[in-house]
Amino acid sequence: MRSLTAGVLLAAATLLPNLPATAAEPIASAPNVSLAADTPVSRNGQLHVCGLKLCNQNNQPVQLRGMSTHGIQWYASCVKKASLDALATDWKADILRVSMYVAKKEQGYETNPRKFTDMVHGYIEEATKRGMYVLVDWHQLDPGDPNIYTEKAKTFFAEIASRHKDKNNIIYDIANEPNGVSWASIKSYAEKVIPTIRANDPDGVVFVGTKGWSSLGVSEESDESDVVNNKINATNIMYTFHFYAASHKQEYFDALSRASTKIPLFVTEFGTQNYEGEGANDFTWSKKYLDFLKSKQIGWTNWNFSDDERSGAVFKEGTCAGNSFTGTSKLKEAGVWIRARIIDRNL
Repeated sequence: MRSLTAGVLLAAATLLPNLPATAAEPIASAPNVSLAADTPVSRNGQLHVCGLKLCNQNNQPVQLRGMSTHGIQWYASCVKKASLDALATDWKADILRVSMYVAKKEQGYETNPRKFTDMVHGYIEEATKRGMYVLVDWHQLDPGDPNIYTEKAKTFFAEIASRHKDKNNIIYDIANEPNGVSWASIKSYAEKVIPTIRANDPDGVVFVGTKGWSSLGVSEESDESDVVNNKINATNIMYTFHFYAASHKQEYFDALSRASTKIPLFVTEFGTQNYEGEGANDFTWSKKYLDFLKSKQIGWTNWNFSDDERSGAVFKEGTCAGNSFTGTSKLKEAGVWIRARIIDRNL
């Protein structure tokens, strides 16, 4: 798909769920956190970008695999101690992406900055206790121009970076899905927000969403050339790509393939279903993408770690009301498939 409509469809998977859940209270922050003995973070330490790869403390490329939460304003009940224990020890995930929606219309950060910032603090502490990396996702989506939120983003990321600067497991995602805006404008936004993070956490890796709902521009009748030919003026950054396998096929795949030889990439969101995160799973195209990402050592987080009614949520409806998250009995078809590929790096 190459039209603006395709871009709208790409973004649709992260719109409001049909049946919003009651938000849970934030997980309390845990001071004096200690890491488990053998975890992704204990093995790899502080990450950094080396060339086109994400590398560990020994300068060896690493491919992180993990899950993205749904919007924490709706599905906080799915991000609790029991589910995070399962993600870390049963799924053996490397990374948790914490999706904090921004807009008031999406009941996000703008409605209560203090509450949502504290929720993110709590999730960072919980991921840290379990030795997982945590991707702090400024889930800007609608409106699509991240510059609208520049000052709010700087305030939020300054506090996150200041409080957690001594941790070695934080990654910052400063623009989820820019859309309807030029790459030059996205780049300008990034070059304003990144210094705020660097002033507090000079070693932290920063991710930046790409044009057209992080499609490298494909969803807005463009391609990766805008980014490749006008890179952000900052170091230790990666560019993000999103796909939904049942809808985004050869043209998206080809842009990803070409871009992977020019810029460092991370897939911060993907689904095995259609652009709305629902419908039948296309495991053939999903495997094609994941095999490619494995070959390039490009990390990924799957959408989404919730019990939303759609097929893109890994848990069956009602699961998050309880405390049983291990094994496969509570998982939808996509959840079983994704869990297996987080556990077994040979798949």
